[in-house]
Amino acid sequence: MGVDGDRAQRWRAYWDRSASGYDKMMGRFERFMAPGSRRWVCSRAEGEVLEVAIGTGLNIPAYRSDVRLTGIEWSPQMLDLARQRARDLDVPVDLREGDAQDLPFPDATFDTVVCTFGLCAIPDEEQAITEMARVLRPGGKLLLLDHVESTSWPARLVQRAADLVAVPLGGEHFRRRPLPLVRAAGLELEETDRFKLGIVERLSARKPAVSSRE
Repeated sequence: MGVDGDRAQRWRAYWDRSASGYDKMMGRFERFMAPGSRRWVCSRAEGEVLEVAIGTGLNIPAYRSDVRLTGIEWSPQMLDLARQRARDLDVPVDLREGDAQDLPFPDATFDTVVCTFGLCAIPDEEQAITEMARVLRPGGKLLLLDHVESTSWPARLVQRAADLVAVPLGGEHFRRRPLPLVRAAGLELEETDRFKLGIVERLSARKPAVSSRE
């Protein structure tokens, strides 16, 4: 998992404790920093869709009705809330407890993989992106949304200070940036959008339809 077992369990316990207040916290953040971004991501998802780190299921109502959704989440308490949301919305979702760094699916299973505000708190984000690329079918799409290291140096100073508290507490990083890792995984960028002093980034990338070795 990229970190020792004790630390990983502490972080999982932190997100379990945070589950009940997560929606309210994210609502405030997104209202000011990322309005409309979940819909931007989910409207681009199609076919067999895997959402990694589905959390409390905030994206569930934003997907089109014709997608077939599977969700993976590390925190049991968050997963329970996602299941309740899916029941309340009467949306069929296959929800499973699992690790983003070791996805329990064969290669080339999904048409689309989604992760929103999740890579910031996955211990080994590079391994998670490698796994997302692995389970994508050739020609499949990866859709990411997260807070990333700012383009503004004063904001980066604030993020650095936040990391000193947030990383030990819950494994949440404020100065990561998935985009270079997506390229390194061999995916081709199609759309990128970065805003709010470069703090929020959303992207769409595609797995090549034919391997370069073929």
